[in-house]
Amino acid sequence: MKEYGLIVIGAGSGLDVAAAASRKWKVALVEEGPLGGTCLNRGCIPTKILAHIAEVIDTISSAHKFGISVESAEVDFLKAMSQSWVVDREAAKIEEGVKTNPNIDLYKGRAEFIDEHTIAVGEKEIRGERIVIAAGTRPAVPPIKGLEEVPYMTSREILRINYLPRELAVVGGGYIGVELGNFFRAVGSKVKVLQRRDVLVPHEDKDVARFFTEKFSALHEVFLNFSTEEVEKKGEKVLLHSKDGRVVEATDLLVATGRKPNTDILKVERAGVKVNERGFVVCDQRMRTNKEHIWALGDIVGRYQFKHVANEEAVCVIRNLFGRECEMDYRAVPHAIFSTPQVAGVGKTEQELEGGNYLVGKYNYENTGMGLALKEEGFVKMLCDYEGNILGCHIVGPHASLLIHEVLVSLRSGSGNVKDLLNTIHIHPALNEVVQRAAANI
Repeated sequence: MKEYGLIVIGAGSGLDVAAAASRKWKVALVEEGPLGGTCLNRGCIPTKILAHIAEVIDTISSAHKFGISVESAEVDFLKAMSQSWVVDREAAKIEEGVKTNPNIDLYKGRAEFIDEHTIAVGEKEIRGERIVIAAGTRPAVPPIKGLEEVPYMTSREILRINYLPRELAVVGGGYIGVELGNFFRAVGSKVKVLQRRDVLVPHEDKDVARFFTEKFSALHEVFLNFSTEEVEKKGEKVLLHSKDGRVVEATDLLVATGRKPNTDILKVERAGVKVNERGFVVCDQRMRTNKEHIWALGDIVGRYQFKHVANEEAVCVIRNLFGRECEMDYRAVPHAIFSTPQVAGVGKTEQELEGGNYLVGKYNYENTGMGLALKEEGFVKMLCDYEGNILGCHIVGPHASLLIHEVLVSLRSGSGNVKDLLNTIHIHPALNEVVQRAAANI
């Protein structure tokens, strides 16, 4: 049995740990799929390439608003879809790079714990003095009656589809469902989103969720309060039945109802690693599990399932492996939804603050010079305490994922007070003015 100073399970953000640790120890890197993890291969990168394609199509389609006459966009679906497959080349480059490192042994296969120091990869067993679990999550498929008897896709399969669905039913109104649904709508599918809640993206601030739901519903068929109870195949169609008797039919079905951790596949219980009630690995602020020699990071920890957080957690793990005593700082963790409209947020939502003392500042895109030029609706909503300390900021509209960074810099590097925004001279009439004006409305 080969022994290592460190075993890293998962080649997403775990790659950073393996590379850094290889300067000190012999490292085993275990990965079942292509290197780069979910973000590169099945998540952030391919979906954002598709989101940009949808944005280009929508820009062409809205040209008439500016007095520009353009023939309606003709989409070569396979050519558009294949733009996202560039990730295969990137994953291959990463693997080539790993193989050039003499201190890293790459094991391509599924990892399973044998005990707290031993991992099986296929028929091979390896032993690690230290272990880092960075094996991520996979799509969660709900126990819907009949689902296993009908053809359906998750986010994994639909990113490799080679035909355009005529009608696409999307079960789930969270960020995965609305991002993918928006792309397929833009390229020509008739998209039907089935959401069991009364708004889409329900974890967003309530005003953002309501605004998003209204705008998204103008472009797609949206069925709210639709709890899918049963699905069945009927001819070329899949029929989805709700508990209240409604029926939606489509030629293709995407299930986008969240993600589940891969701890069961890893059999972490054999190592005695503690998980919570949802199966995510339990860690302290140093990313160490209940086993002193085992760390975890990324989506499998379940604190924030974002690549930018996994990268920060990887840095923290590296420092602790090298004895530098690092604790994760989860202040001001942002997120964004790349759909139409775009959404971004950080900090508390108003529904989380209700019952407490807070102030609200809000400003609409269309009341700024650039917002007027864009002919787009949207708003920035700032939540503060009575001293002006920023408790949360939520944006819906074009470039939301960029605009939120003004607030992030204040929260992480400045005072975290609206005065950081108010005292900054903003370029007029750049769209960023909408952030400053929301702060001024506190």
